[in-house]
Amino acid sequence: MTRTAVRLLESTTAKLAPDADANPLLPLIASGTAGLHPLATLALEQRLVIAADLRSFRHLAERSAAEEPASAPFFEMLAEGESLAAERLGAYAEACGVDAEGARTYEPLPGCQAYPSYVARLALTASPADVVLALSANFASWGGYCAAIAKALRHHYAFTDEACAFFDFFAEPSPELEERARTAVQAGLDAGRIDDHLVVRYGRLLQSYESMFWHTLAPR
Repeated sequence: MTRTAVRLLESTTAKLAPDADANPLLPLIASGTAGLHPLATLALEQRLVIAADLRSFRHLAERSAAEEPASAPFFEMLAEGESLAAERLGAYAEACGVDAEGARTYEPLPGCQAYPSYVARLALTASPADVVLALSANFASWGGYCAAIAKALRHHYAFTDEACAFFDFFAEPSPELEERARTAVQAGLDAGRIDDHLVVRYGRLLQSYESMFWHTLAPR
């Protein structure tokens, strides 16, 4: 049977779905018992993650344009999304009590910055189509986390819509991004560039580093 991008994206996402305990902070936020400190730290860490991922996605877009043109629009849209997310993060950080001086002097946590560091490594060395697959699988869980956090911030913490806009942005499905992913993956399949083993490795590590992010933030 001829493999299609739709089937491969679905099967990869299912195979790489995170364990139920991958995000120990989420149930605390969902119940309103997390407190503001981990929420503020989340804002500060995300500020750095976004800056790093933006550069990685721009680099992947440039590499793709030269090596795998069908993947370039996917990474271009991711880079645009990171820029939009950065604009929305400020209101959330402010609602958590983070000020400019606190953001300037904040020292990042290694466990939270492993994820963007690995994305940067993939941006330098991995086949773009393989990265599209691995990231798409990871984004499925990230979007669900953001939807749950946005709901809890409104219900338990009385955060405004503006303060929740960062999480709303990632929680909303993006049919255009999904279509760009399908186009990139199908081109990779047609050209024989998809490496199933590497895709699973990349996706597994991305999910592990994301879980490390949430475990680092969760109160002990």
